[in-house]
Amino acid sequence: MKRLFSSKALTPIELVHHVRDLLTFVNANPDIREAKRQEKARELTRLIHEMMVVLFGDETSQPHLEPCSKLTQEFFKEDILRLLVVYLPNLDPGARQDITHVVASLLRQKVHNRCIAAEYLEKNTDILDMLIPGYDDPEAAISYGAILRDCVWHQVAAKYILESNHMQMFFDFQHDPNFDIESDAAATFKELLTRHKSIVAEYLNNNYDWFFMEYNKLLESSNYITRRNAIKLLGAMLLDRSNTAVMVRYVSSLQNMRILMNLLRDSNKTIQLQAFHVFKLFPANQNKPPDIVNVLIANRSKLIRFFSDFTFDKADEQFEADKAQVVKEIATLVPSCPTCSSECDGVSC
Repeated sequence: MKRLFSSKALTPIELVHHVRDLLTFVNANPDIREAKRQEKARELTRLIHEMMVVLFGDETSQPHLEPCSKLTQEFFKEDILRLLVVYLPNLDPGARQDITHVVASLLRQKVHNRCIAAEYLEKNTDILDMLIPGYDDPEAAISYGAILRDCVWHQVAAKYILESNHMQMFFDFQHDPNFDIESDAAATFKELLTRHKSIVAEYLNNNYDWFFMEYNKLLESSNYITRRNAIKLLGAMLLDRSNTAVMVRYVSSLQNMRILMNLLRDSNKTIQLQAFHVFKLFPANQNKPPDIVNVLIANRSKLIRFFSDFTFDKADEQFEADKAQVVKEIATLVPSCPTCSSECDGVSC
């Protein structure tokens, strides 16, 4: 009875063509009357809902492989993602959310074991250039960010962004005073730097100096959320085996260690704990540079006293073991001669 007085349901291909025609019209006519614009927006919302039924089913039907495959093929063939990205700011939050759900599903669909979306993104990387500046639009930023993260699920998209000038923008976005933009950009930043390990390791090695110069600014931000997100992600990156070479470079820097020592004293317990998981890598480094050795020795009594009181309500055995090892490493340090790599008595070599 549900469709007794309604028009026949559109096929997946018809759905895509209707969406294409509608978006082509409204994108080409930005100055149409408000009433007409709202009418088109309502029509688009209805069509997107029909797509959701194809992809996810509803209370009366389950999704089926063949319609999903046809919808996926036609969606990317007709370049609908580009048209949606352009029109996104004109929709209300509910409609934008529905679109992000549809796009997320389509970006992951496989057709005869082919990832249509990856092939599409490889040929249309300029869509990524359109999505990233979307963070400048407070109204649509979250939707742009959600679609961008779904694109980054594909290595081709992540690699393109990592190798582009857009990476600097992600540092800027994380200093944005708008909490929603800052947090969403941080989520995308994390996805870029953790999803595809091999290309991330290559990227960090090739861009180490400027990347960590900018990253340390996040760690030293006056914004608690920015510091918390940054220290947590830093730990995830440095403790990943694929980034061992980068970790060794990072923990060989006295400036980096000083930043971590300051974060150990942060007023927030979560930041302190995350900072500890990175700081422990400095004394554990078996090839510590002389300047790091000497600073640790100069602050030995303060550090040991600090760690004796350094605990958390939910501290586990691993944390206590790591802390004991850090104290042991610092307690047994021997001064290093500043002019050579050998250990000496601190007075003469």
